Amino acid sequence: MPKLSKAKEVKIFVPADQSMVDLLGHRDELLKIIESKFDGEILVRGNEITISGGEEEAEAIATVFRELLNLLAAGQHLTPQSVDQAIELVRGEEELTPTKVFSDIILVHRGKAIGPRTLGQKKYVDAIRGNTITFVIGPAGTGKTYLAMAMAVRALKDKSVGRIILTRPAVEAGEKLGYLPGTLYEKVDPYLRPLYDALYDMMEVEQFQGLMDQGTIEVAPLAYMRGRTLNDSFIILDEAQNTSPEQMKMFLTRLGFGSKVIVTGDVTQIDLPRGGYSGLIVVEKILSGIEGVSFIHLTAGDVVRHKIVQRIVEAYKKFDEEKGR
Repeated sequence: MPKLSKAKEVKIFVPADQSMVDLLGHRDELLKIIESKFDGEILVRGNEITISGGEEEAEAIATVFRELLNLLAAGQHLTPQSVDQAIELVRGEEELTPTKVFSDIILVHRGKAIGPRTLGQKKYVDAIRGNTITFVIGPAGTGKTYLAMAMAVRALKDKSVGRIILTRPAVEAGEKLGYLPGTLYEKVDPYLRPLYDALYDMMEVEQFQGLMDQGTIEVAPLAYMRGRTLNDSFIILDEAQNTSPEQMKMFLTRLGFGSKVIVTGDVTQIDLPRGGYSGLIVVEKILSGIEGVSFIHLTAGDVVRHKIVQRIVEAYKKFDEEKGR
């Protein structure tokens, strides 16, 4: 017979200065999420929460509430998504707690805290801190580019680098880029616009424009990196799945002293011409195991957009796997 878990009751006392609405959500929407993920019973009376059920389940629920209270005490705002992620972290086998993940704040802009929101994102941010070159591979919505930009802005503010260089391969433009009308920035603007959008979330428009005019922030297509040595810089190569192996080698060998490189990409969204081989796929086979180089793989579980985006990513992954059989 399977071993039955002992029944247990745990009480959580919420501090008098803590709003129960902030903890449980409007109309108990956050409480309902917790109840739906566990088998235990949760009873709320005033500022006292009584949890009963199997020993492991009751302890897990209590840990979730303690972690949520820690987050609220640190000034964080709880959302259905953050509660979901806290539960996943508590139920996981990793030692990192929700408090350790969510309290890693890279930047605060207009009252909005920017930092990792999942275990995978936390590992990604820590990899950037501990390595010269970090590759991050994962689906849309996992914060690959956004967190890289936040780390770049933080490094610039801390004066650990003198400039930020952002680059992307303009695959759709191909060799016809020079024939497009306008200045360089007008030609490549459609391909670099997502990078601008992320920066606008992290600094005022006037500040960003001033740094662009000074050359402290540079945004350019990958082709314009050739022949340069990039010292004292935080360099981000975005959409790297659309580089060729030759372009990837060219880019990585631009690295100079005092610089840090982040390469982001999604190997399920390669837009190279038919027959082209992605430099992002090749590079892991070549550089894996080299000191100072880290590879981080994010998954649908790290998607921090609307919950349905996570389901869409998983559905496409399943479809591709079945098609490949």
